[in-house]
Amino acid sequence: MASSPNPSLSSSSAYSRTRTDALREALATRVVVADGAMGTMLQAQDPTMEDFENLEGCNEILNITRPDIVRSVHEAYFAVGVDCVETNTFGANHAALAEYDIAERVFELSESGARIAREVADEFTASTGQQRWVLGSMGPGTKLPTLGHAPYTLLRDAYQRNAEGMIAGGADALLVETTQDLLQTKASVIGARKALDTLGVDLPLIVSVTVETTGTMLLGSEIGAALTALEPLGIDMIGLNCATGPAEMSEHLRYLARHSRIPLSCMPNAGLPVLGKNGAHYPLTAPELADAQETFVREYGLSLIGGCCGTTPEHLRQVVERVRDLTPAVRDPRPEPGAASLYQTVPFRQDTAYMAIGERTNANGSKKFREAMLDGRWDDCVEMARDQIREGAHMLDLCVDYVGRDGVADMEELAGRFATASTLPIVLDSTEVPVIRAGLEKLGGRAVINSVNYEDGDGPESRFAKVTKLAQEHGAALIALTIDEEGQARTVEHKVAIAERLIEDLTENWGIHESDILIDTLTFTICTGQEESRGDGIATIGAIRELKRRHPDVQTT
Repeated sequence: MASSPNPSLSSSSAYSRTRTDALREALATRVVVADGAMGTMLQAQDPTMEDFENLEGCNEILNITRPDIVRSVHEAYFAVGVDCVETNTFGANHAALAEYDIAERVFELSESGARIAREVADEFTASTGQQRWVLGSMGPGTKLPTLGHAPYTLLRDAYQRNAEGMIAGGADALLVETTQDLLQTKASVIGARKALDTLGVDLPLIVSVTVETTGTMLLGSEIGAALTALEPLGIDMIGLNCATGPAEMSEHLRYLARHSRIPLSCMPNAGLPVLGKNGAHYPLTAPELADAQETFVREYGLSLIGGCCGTTPEHLRQVVERVRDLTPAVRDPRPEPGAASLYQTVPFRQDTAYMAIGERTNANGSKKFREAMLDGRWDDCVEMARDQIREGAHMLDLCVDYVGRDGVADMEELAGRFATASTLPIVLDSTEVPVIRAGLEKLGGRAVINSVNYEDGDGPESRFAKVTKLAQEHGAALIALTIDEEGQARTVEHKVAIAERLIEDLTENWGIHESDILIDTLTFTICTGQEESRGDGIATIGAIRELKRRHPDVQTT
C-alpha cells in the first residue's frame, strides 16, 4: 500500500474553515458532547477474520473492508444527539500498525477513518440542521519513547502522517488521546502541529491524558507535570480520558480547573471494570455518568465531554439531555509558571527559598562529572544528579559540551537516563543547537534551555532564532542573557535595555509568555580586585531590581 502522498491543501479538500470556526465558537460558549466507546461497538457486530484481513484486532482495517460497520457506530451516536464523533483511527499510528507489519498504511487508514465519519456527520447536519463535527483520534500506540521502545523522531513523523490523513479525510479537530508517556504525547502533538503547518490549515488540537488508579500517568507523571509540559505546546484544550471512571478523575480535573489557561475536557470510562465469568463489565450506569458530567461542567467549567470504554449510545443520550441547557462554569485559573520532570512540576518561584539550579552535572563546571562522562561511567553521572536532588536542588543543569566529544551522543545518553532517574526538571545547557535538540527529544517533561542572547544578532539564521524556534516547538522555557552585538552589558541601563529587547522579541515574535522567560543579568567575576569590575555586582542587582519593577511576571536567575 502507498504511504502518505505529498501533502498539500488540495489533498485536504474536506477541510472547512467555516465548520472549524463553528466548532471553536461552540467550545468557547457551551458544552460540546462527544461520543462513547468505539471498539466494543465494532466488536459487537462480529466482524470476521476476513473483514480484518487476517489482522485480528486491527479495528482500523475495517475502515477499508467494512466501512458499513464503522458508519453504523457513528450513526448510533449521532442519533442520540451528540455533537461530534471520534474517528476509527485510534490505532492508525506507526507503533500499533507496525505490530501487524502494515506501518506504511498510516495515511490510508487515517484518511479513510476520517472520511467515513465526515460523511455521516454531514448527513446528520443536513437532516437535522444541527452542525455535527469529527474529532480525529490519535491514540498512544504501544511504544513508550521515554523507555526507549522507539525513537522520538520516528513516532513524531508517523503522527504527522496520521494527522495529514485525518485532515485530508475531513476531521474538524485533532484529538491526541489516552496518552501514557509525556514524551509520546509530545511526539503526537508536535507531529500534528507539523501536519497543520504543512497543509496550511488551523484545527483545534486537543490532548487527553490518562491517569491511572495510582493517581499518576502510567510512567508516574502527576497531572501538574502533564499540564506544565503540554500547555506550552500551543494546544487548544487539555483533559482526561480512559483508565478510570469519573469519580477517580475529579481531583485531577479540579487541579486543571485551577491552573489551566486553556479549556478542559473529560471522557471517562463507565467506571472501573469488574471481572466476571463473561469477562470485564463496566458498572457505571447512564444516569450516573450524566450526574458526573453535569457536576464537572458546573464545578470545573468543562466544555467538551463524552465517554470512553464501556460507555454506550444510551450513556451519551442521557449526558446530552442532562447538559443540553448548561453553561460551563466560568473559571479564574491561576497558572503556576515552572518546569517539569517526567514526574512532577517545579514552580519557578519557590515559597520558602530561591530556586536552586544544581550545576554539578555540568562538564565545564565539574571535573568529577566531566571525567565520569569521558569514561562512559553513566551510572556515576546519574548518581551525581541524585546527590543534588538529595541536597535540595530544584532543577538540574545538564551540560555535556567538551572539545572533541560527540555532544549529541553524550546528550542523548545522559538526557535519556536523567529523564527517568531524576525527579527534577532539566536545564539543557549547550552552545550547540543540535545538542539542545537531542536533549529535548529525550525529555517528556518541560525543560529549560540555557540560553539565548544577541551576541550574533537576531536574524533568521542566528543562534538566537534557532534556539528560540526549538523552545517554541517543544514548549521549553528560556534563560536569556543580557548580551548583545556589543558584548556583555556592564551597566544597569545597558542590562535593562537588552532585557527589554529580549522580552519584547520573545513575547511578540515567538509567543513565549513573560513568565517563561528567565533573564540572567550576568556579572563578570567580582572578586579579582580589578578596579573596572568592582561595580559589576551592584549593577547586576540593580538591573534585577529595575527589571522586576517593569516586568513583575518575568523570572530572573
